[in-house]
Amino acid sequence: MAARTVIIDHGSGFLKAGTAGWNEPQMVFPNIVNYLPCKENPGPSYARRRVSLGIDICHPDTFSYPIERGRILNWEGVQYLWSFVLENHRREHEVPPVIITETPLREPADRKKMLEILFELLHVPSVLLADQLQMSLYASGLLTGVVVDSGYGLTRVQPFHQGRPLPASGKTLEFAGQDLSAYLLKSLFKEDCDRRCLFQLETVAVTQMNKCYVPQNLGEALDFRERQQSGLDESNTYQLPDGSRVELTPMQRVAPEMFFSPQVFEQPGPSIPRAIVESVESCEISLRPLLVSHVMACGGNTLYPGFTKRLFRELMGDHVSSTKATVWAGSNRNFSVWLGASVVAHLSTYQSEWMSREEYGEHMRM
Repeated sequence: MAARTVIIDHGSGFLKAGTAGWNEPQMVFPNIVNYLPCKENPGPSYARRRVSLGIDICHPDTFSYPIERGRILNWEGVQYLWSFVLENHRREHEVPPVIITETPLREPADRKKMLEILFELLHVPSVLLADQLQMSLYASGLLTGVVVDSGYGLTRVQPFHQGRPLPASGKTLEFAGQDLSAYLLKSLFKEDCDRRCLFQLETVAVTQMNKCYVPQNLGEALDFRERQQSGLDESNTYQLPDGSRVELTPMQRVAPEMFFSPQVFEQPGPSIPRAIVESVESCEISLRPLLVSHVMACGGNTLYPGFTKRLFRELMGDHVSSTKATVWAGSNRNFSVWLGASVVAHLSTYQSEWMSREEYGEHMRM
């Protein structure tokens, strides 16, 4: 079964999917659905809309994110995305077993709804619901340490011991990649900013990927940038699709500082390093040295140049433990959750965690 298991890691910003056993997901696309009124029966009614994948460039104001801040808000959109993935992995009309990763923020009703969609509407033969942070832990090859996952909608910190989360020690910060994007959108386009303008969204995305970094010292970085003469540093400029060039401000270049100094950007605290320290200090004293020596950074925000180095320096400066802090950062850490689920698909110890369609039917009859 493991060889044909499909893994769906459905985050707030992106959906990653593929067949277990690969080194990375074969499908990665934005967690966005688009709604258009049916031509045959136009109108505002929910039942009269057509749902499609991604953003329709002819109707850029009709898209939405089915999951926000780790919480599912639009089950119809989620079902459509899952159906799209399974159709692309179907073999001779046979629906494969599925591992769906789920956020720790899910409510019991969410799990029930997920199983209902998968078994009753998508007709999968068996399902495993896997905790996202635990999957990131398995992707590292370790069983004890602190998982730090910073994605599009949430930043989460969770200590683990022997593969199990330590109770009452996890922290969830509701600022992440989407807040960094919102800051850049507002600072680049000011009063003209429009979160549904494709040109502006593309400009922000390219700026984040190619121009932003985490400084090792915010004050020194800003002083250095401000001393430079305008136009001399090519890395400070961005070419727009119309050919014109825009020079970025020092604060725009160091926007990922938000994760280390949230108050500077008017974001709720604490910072990521501080959240790690508080999380570790809530654990047993005997475990703290081992935990802080295995801090696993994962999620797309940890890919910014300078992120892991700054995280290490901040942890060492907090003196959380007499043991030297160590930050583990794999090259595919933006896919850590998916990779961990790929590992779990082949573990015999997880076979009892799977639910078959027959077991689901028996459970619903009880």
